[in-house]
Amino acid sequence: MALARIEIREGRSARDKRAILDAVRGALSESLRAPQEDPLVRLVEYPAEHYSLPYPERHSERFALVEITMFAGRSMETKRRLYDAVVRGLDAAGVPAADVLIVLHEPPMHDWAVDGGIPANEADIGFDVEI
Repeated sequence: MALARIEIREGRSARDKRAILDAVRGALSESLRAPQEDPLVRLVEYPAEHYSLPYPERHSERFALVEITMFAGRSMETKRRLYDAVVRGLDAAGVPAADVLIVLHEPPMHDWAVDGGIPANEADIGFDVEI
């Protein structure tokens, strides 16, 4: 299972926001070899006065922070594929590569409850995590 939260500054069209959501969801599914319907992706917009760009001389108003939470256990190679897929997807959706910051959180499977409260390490999640 993977969760993503994308934070952007307001001002993008509905089509652009959908493209951003779809890009991150597709990248998660592709690189983690998870079912397309598995990743939960949320987009949060902030008014300009509530959003402070890091290093504004290097980033534009298209900046996007992508926080990904996923089961622990993926290899560094898989993480690199994930980072690359997110950046490529967002670039195609109008977010330049230099304006993407990705932060990965990896709690162990026993810290996730699925299927009505079953620890994920005891459940059949339907895909391999150790890739």
